[in-house]
Amino acid sequence: QVQLVESGGGLVQAGGSLRLSCAASGRTFSRYAMGWFRQAPGKEREFVASISKSGGSTYYLDSVKARFIISRDNAKNTVYLQMNSLKPEDTAVYYCAAAPGSASSNWRTWDYWGQGTQVTVSS
Repeated sequence: QVQLVESGGGLVQAGGSLRLSCAASGRTFSRYAMGWFRQAPGKEREFVASISKSGGSTYYLDSVKARFIISRDNAKNTVYLQMNSLKPEDTAVYYCAAAPGSASSNWRTWDYWGQGTQVTVSS
């Protein structure tokens, strides 16, 4: 029902910042909770952050809570992930996801996924 396209990834030095964007198709964006996940080589897909349908509630992986900010602009059908003070361990493919109903940090509870964008943090 919804197509998600991530952008904004790239190569950045440790301590730098990146802002990821996820553009959603359709006119029902505000009906979805949105999340960001990441998957590093050899690791399982990991929850990073999520934001409620209205933007009133946010949740973060503990290791990124002080550094990342998730936000959404429902008028633009876009969710963002501002990543600051990046560390090499943040290197991963980052995916945005959408959930029309209940969802959790378990990626299996999310219904729609983007293709991912690579974030590489060099030391």
